Amino acid sequence: MKKQNYSYIGISFIVLLFGIYAIPKIVAHFKTADLHKFNKVPAFEFINQDGKTITNKDYDGKVYVVEFFFATCPTICPIMNQKMVTIQNEFMGNPNFGIASFSITPEIDTPNQLKEYAKNNGINHKNWHMLTGKGDDVVYQLSNEGFKLYAGKGEVSHGGFEHSGLFALVDKDGYIRSRYDENGNPIMYYRALDEHGFDDQITELKEDIKLLLKE
Repeated sequence: MKKQNYSYIGISFIVLLFGIYAIPKIVAHFKTADLHKFNKVPAFEFINQDGKTITNKDYDGKVYVVEFFFATCPTICPIMNQKMVTIQNEFMGNPNFGIASFSITPEIDTPNQLKEYAKNNGINHKNWHMLTGKGDDVVYQLSNEGFKLYAGKGEVSHGGFEHSGLFALVDKDGYIRSRYDENGNPIMYYRALDEHGFDDQITELKEDIKLLLKE
């Protein structure tokens, strides 16, 4: 009987030691976003809808979502920004959250026009900057090389320009982040649209913003 008691005490001691070792690691895991880290966003400088100069430094310490669009887009942009407004509303009043909407038609989308666009589309988070003021070559380089999200000239039916229907998620340190798919591969971007038989990923994006805000 004593032998059994000693065995029980020994097992309990091992379990206790395991708990002391493992629990802090488990807690730390849930405090840290299990999201893949990609490249750091390159430096940028544009003018927002209020005529203010905005750079990547203005997003330091903030989790933010990035899109490329243009205000006269007749196809996917209205849908994308309806989805983005739901994200804005989810994090309204949070000073550590932001959105960067880069116009791919800067010669058309002046700050005043973007301000009117913001007013007409319910865009009112103080950290949602609609960015313009540079040549389209600068914007295309940022999109295609910096974020690896396609933007360029397109068909007349698309407004004369084309761009991705995806959103990029950026962490407080300026790195692009994303969750993993069911096969363990990072998705890199989040679908803003329902297309090709796939639902949008706005719910997942909101969940991952919350994770990064806790980091």
